[in-house]
Amino acid sequence: MDDTALRITIAQSLSEVDRAGWDAVANPPGERYDPFLSWDFLEALERSGAARPETGWSPCHLIVEGPGGEIRGAMPLYAKTHSQGEFVFDHSWADAYERAGGSYYPKLLSAIPFTPVTGRRRLVPLGPDQEQLKDALLAGAVQLADQNKFSSLHINFAAPIEAEELEATGLLKRTDQQFHWENGGYESFDDFLGALSSAKRKNLRKERRRAQEGIAFEHITGADLNEEHWDAFYEFYMDTGARKWGSPYLNRETFSILGDRMPDQILLVFAKDGDRPIAGALNMIGSDTLYGRYWGCVEHRPLLHFEVCYYQAIDFAIERGLTRVEAGAQGGHKLARGYAPVTTYSNHWIAHEGLRDAISDYLERERYAVKRDMEYLKERTPFKKAD
Repeated sequence: MDDTALRITIAQSLSEVDRAGWDAVANPPGERYDPFLSWDFLEALERSGAARPETGWSPCHLIVEGPGGEIRGAMPLYAKTHSQGEFVFDHSWADAYERAGGSYYPKLLSAIPFTPVTGRRRLVPLGPDQEQLKDALLAGAVQLADQNKFSSLHINFAAPIEAEELEATGLLKRTDQQFHWENGGYESFDDFLGALSSAKRKNLRKERRRAQEGIAFEHITGADLNEEHWDAFYEFYMDTGARKWGSPYLNRETFSILGDRMPDQILLVFAKDGDRPIAGALNMIGSDTLYGRYWGCVEHRPLLHFEVCYYQAIDFAIERGLTRVEAGAQGGHKLARGYAPVTTYSNHWIAHEGLRDAISDYLERERYAVKRDMEYLKERTPFKKAD
């Protein structure tokens, strides 16, 4: 397709964008389904007020239109006045630049708000024009940042191939790590335990027995979800949010909208003492992955967090035949529970040459440290060692 036949527009709200048109490029045939890229999920964050200018998230999504006005590509994009809710930490960059007299904010961010999940960021369908469309989206994002005097453009949790493509265009590449559980074709949790060393297997069985004492567990998804479930879960969420980051990112309406729009892509795991839920975890379901998102409790019980968030997720993934469980950011404690380290990627365009050079030097050393840490952790997984 001739570049002149393409037109790039900016949507300041996803409500301005045709839902079917967005989803056709966000989750096209041939790509694995990612619930976080869907119009339903992203628009719910805006409609509920979680991601809006007043909270420091100003939507400015890029849309590539064809000659007939049809959506050919899209890029979730936000102007940010802070670095909260991103999970790729650049506070030290901002501090250094502002001490030198610069203004780091606003900046431009392509990411899923409040969601440290790897995925595609330049959303185009498979086909002969996909590279041209991805190039147009990146050029549009850089131009938007440059014209508005933003300090930088950040593309967080990019898929590995896309991160390499973006680095080849000159964007700086940053690495970090998460812990994911991989399904080795297991037919049951005991089958998974059989892949662990004897000592680790005994520890996990003991841990599960203790966590499950006096507790019943319930998996709720699809049409079974109702507002009473969301009332209970929101209490859990607010408790954890207030303790971990002071001001929880989502509000009660966010969960109601998601439950109404995406019930089949949601799994709530409740831990119940009798009929009373005392803890719960929210997961999102993709085509091959279960994504652990939020957890909370109103009563502390030993090891309950591990059971609700990690082991119950593994049970569900095995039952559904899912390939992996992504349990969120950070958490070295996941290693002993069968979640192995994986590399995550982000890419960065920095307007100021001096700041760019300083960050480039820092990232080179950081990547080396992450690589060494990954090598160390991979030698310490709980799985049986090959002879």
